[in-house]
Amino acid sequence: MSEGTAGTTTGTETRRRLWRGRVGLSIQSKLLIMLLAVSLVSSVIVGTIGFLNGRQSLHDSAVDQLITIRSMRAAEITDALETVKRDASLNSRNLSAQNLSTSINEGFEELQQEQPEPGEHEELEAYYADVFIPKLEERTGDEYGDSAFIPDSVAGQHLQSHFTTQNQDFDADYDTLLNDNDPEDGTLYGEASVRYGDYFTRLVEEAGYEDALLMNLDGDVVFSAYKGPELGTNLLTGPYRDSVLAGAYADAIATNSVNTVILTDFERWIPSLNIPTMWVISPVGNSSRITGAIAFQVSIDTINDLTTGSEGWKEQGLGDTGEVYLVGRDDLMRSNSRRLIEDPDSYAEIAINGGVPPSVAERAVEVNGTVLLQQVNTQAVADAQAGRTGTTIGRDYLGRESVTAYAPLEVEGLDWVIIARIDSEEAFAPVSDFTRTVLLSLLGILLGVSLLSLLLAQVFTRPVHRLVGAVHRVAEGDLDVQVPQGSRDEFGDLGSAFNDMASSLRIKQELIDEQQAENEKLLLTLMPESVAAKYKQGDEAISEAHENVSVVFAELVGFDDYARGLNTEQEIGHLNTLMRGFDEAAEKAGVEKVRTLRGGYLASSGLIVPRVDNVRRSVDFAKNLLGVVERFNAQNGSSIGIRAGVDTGTVTSGLVARTTLAYDLWGDAVNLAYRVRSVTGEPGVYVSQTVYDRTREIFTFTEAGTVEAHGKSETVWKVS
Repeated sequence: MSEGTAGTTTGTETRRRLWRGRVGLSIQSKLLIMLLAVSLVSSVIVGTIGFLNGRQSLHDSAVDQLITIRSMRAAEITDALETVKRDASLNSRNLSAQNLSTSINEGFEELQQEQPEPGEHEELEAYYADVFIPKLEERTGDEYGDSAFIPDSVAGQHLQSHFTTQNQDFDADYDTLLNDNDPEDGTLYGEASVRYGDYFTRLVEEAGYEDALLMNLDGDVVFSAYKGPELGTNLLTGPYRDSVLAGAYADAIATNSVNTVILTDFERWIPSLNIPTMWVISPVGNSSRITGAIAFQVSIDTINDLTTGSEGWKEQGLGDTGEVYLVGRDDLMRSNSRRLIEDPDSYAEIAINGGVPPSVAERAVEVNGTVLLQQVNTQAVADAQAGRTGTTIGRDYLGRESVTAYAPLEVEGLDWVIIARIDSEEAFAPVSDFTRTVLLSLLGILLGVSLLSLLLAQVFTRPVHRLVGAVHRVAEGDLDVQVPQGSRDEFGDLGSAFNDMASSLRIKQELIDEQQAENEKLLLTLMPESVAAKYKQGDEAISEAHENVSVVFAELVGFDDYARGLNTEQEIGHLNTLMRGFDEAAEKAGVEKVRTLRGGYLASSGLIVPRVDNVRRSVDFAKNLLGVVERFNAQNGSSIGIRAGVDTGTVTSGLVARTTLAYDLWGDAVNLAYRVRSVTGEPGVYVSQTVYDRTREIFTFTEAGTVEAHGKSETVWKVS
């Protein structure tokens, strides 16, 4: 038997003994254990699906609750407004209203035939100029004429002189005027007012109207519960002819039917000091004829009580941030903002941050109301105005993230939409709590599964990791690596074989790698990589010609004088500091160092890496050398200078002598750079005419002198 055959037989027998002697889990057994761990992950997946379903249910529940609140509040508002209209129709048709209208109309007509009482007009002028208009201008910020609101009719001036002018303090005098129906003038109007005026007083006090006006068929306001500036004026020709009330009155009279009821949108009513007001108007009379119309002023508080639930937001399921509000076709609110009601001090800041103009926000705080002030430009409002009903999540009118339920408000005569909203964070708080609970539970399960999986993975993959790491280390040149052989399975056999292979490679590779690394290191310190490559190929004459290369020759000035006071180690250390600074400046500017002398530095740009802007880079580098020297002087108290010359053109690089391996750079550009540096003998950066021509738009130069070059005199320029 040959030696080769014997060796093969021995190796085979050894492997057979290893197989027979192996005790422990096989790879298949370990894999089964890992599959058991996967089952836990399956359980987690099932739990996650349940979590997502539960979270969605809570989410939907929060939205459904908001929809329910919106629907209930919409029904309440609709019912309340329909009740207002129905009551107005009934109150305008009863006998008291008919008697009042007939008697007051007769009295008003009689007053029209009378001569004006002396001083009445002057009294009204004084009242409006001194009392009403200043109060109105204070509230609105606008200016009004002194006689703009004085009635044209004799009867109107008479009534305002006896009633309206008594209101000097507004808030304090309102109740007095409400109960005072006697002008004490002995007229037919006064008798009718005393006899039937109490009917209006009871309507206002019991039905909760802000005011009640009685008009005749000509548009004259012949009676008013509060006897304000509208008393005696004509809605069709007077100062309020452009008001919503005037239009609604004309429409109601045009029907000639006591069954007509018209509900108006909010308008700013000047007699009420520009407070937003809505009206419900119905003709007065019976089935035979009408004698005028009654207009009931609906209080703004009536609408706010309906939308806010009498400010019982929490009790009605709207929590700390929810609210219901109304918006008109003009995108302005028709009810108050909860934020303004609860926290007026912070409302303006929040509203302005949300995009509301500061003047509007401050005005809302001043009048303590957002009706006809706060604009709501949200998608929910736009969708509701388009006739759609739904929910959305997005920014509200104050810029906060909200859940919103929206719908049109089905009230005849009003083009309003109803919005129910609540901050998303509060609306989905149960979702967040559920999420937190489930996530904590899930994290606990995942932690247990992760620990088990980690343990199993370590048991299964530890030998693989060892082998992979060892292979990587061998690939990196570490042939001393040895793999532990504690495993009694296939991985143990593989580890043993790997250790044998690593040992056999180590001895052969060590010396080769060390020598090659040393040679490479030495060559790259002496010359560029491209020249080193040619040198290793055995080229005898190694030189390269380069076009468009910029050369910088820098020379230290005064270093010898400075070094006389230093010992050898200090001198070398300081010189190394300067050269390291030069090297860093070269790398930053993108130039290549060629060689370093004790007092000089030769560099180029565009030699190894072609660069279009090599001239600019070279000048930048030369200027940076000045900065390096200045920093050195500042740190060491020295006065060393540097002279740098820059030229550009054709150069040649290569090994000057193959045996000495001296890499150098020569040519006209090198010579001229060397010469221009010392044209004045003063420190600085000096450039040739060629460099000046190519960079004069970039740098500032001053003429420094001339040198002889190429048989002619060439100007040298100094960089300022």
